[in-house]
Amino acid sequence: MAPTESGETTSNGYDNLDCSVARTLEHIGERWTFMVLRDAFYGVRRFDDFQTSLGVARNILTKRLTKLVDAGIMCREPYQEHPLRYEYRLTEKGRDLVPILTSLLAWGDKWEADEPPVRLIHTSCGNVMHSQSMCSECGGEINAFNLRLDPVPQIVVERALKAKLAAHTT
Repeated sequence: MAPTESGETTSNGYDNLDCSVARTLEHIGERWTFMVLRDAFYGVRRFDDFQTSLGVARNILTKRLTKLVDAGIMCREPYQEHPLRYEYRLTEKGRDLVPILTSLLAWGDKWEADEPPVRLIHTSCGNVMHSQSMCSECGGEINAFNLRLDPVPQIVVERALKAKLAAHTT
């Protein structure tokens, strides 16, 4: 697909992929989108505050916020009537992205920062916390060496059928 004036494309090519990662990236896979989410997690709510914090062009910010609202990740709530102005708040769907943000933060702190620029404080215990992936069943650490993908049989069958149909139509 051809880029728009801003250099973006209207589709990033994930549409035909049967993959939860790809479907997630449809909503949050653009650089400025995740930076907007980061600021929303930090408590930023108003358009001008996002714009000041991020330094992103207003038209790009407008597109990102609109996309997040359309996806149900954020909602718009009026805070002023004359002129009408909105603030943007994370929905439950948006708040469920916190583990992704903290995982990115932990990776960046380990591999890209001499000194981490922020610390995560777990308000329940008051301690500095570090993001880590744990198995929901046994509590063990999750890493690249102890995971196995186990495709859902119905999805495997559907993919095979789609591939056969595609082969016959070309």
